[in-house]
Amino acid sequence: MKPKDSLIRVKQFQVTEKHRQVNQLETMIAEFERMAGELDVQIQNEEKKSGITDVDHFAYPTFAKAARTRRDNLFNSIRDLQSQKDAAEAALMDAEAELQKAEKLDVREARRVAEEQSARTSAYDRQAMIG
Repeated sequence: MKPKDSLIRVKQFQVTEKHRQVNQLETMIAEFERMAGELDVQIQNEEKKSGITDVDHFAYPTFAKAARTRRDNLFNSIRDLQSQKDAAEAALMDAEAELQKAEKLDVREARRVAEEQSARTSAYDRQAMIG
């Protein structure tokens, strides 16, 4: 295996790994959003059952208060994951650009080798005709 082939394989692995990271972050964000939605429904049900929607009211349901805290924590986590996803997408774009450069370099190198070989072959053919 040529060193260029191993370079391209490394770059392809990096791109694949970055894709996996982005997909994993998207999955986590979607799961957290689903969980936050479920908590919203539970909070509304608890508030409806108690008839109290004011969080600062002394008789506000403890379960609803805890669910609100958990939901808010999920929203904070979603924001953090979103920033991680943005960074991972930027890293993915960089890795894809590096892969394209490596592939172009490999094509250029193969073309140069083919031209050298063609030049040698034609020089050999001229010598054979002359001598």
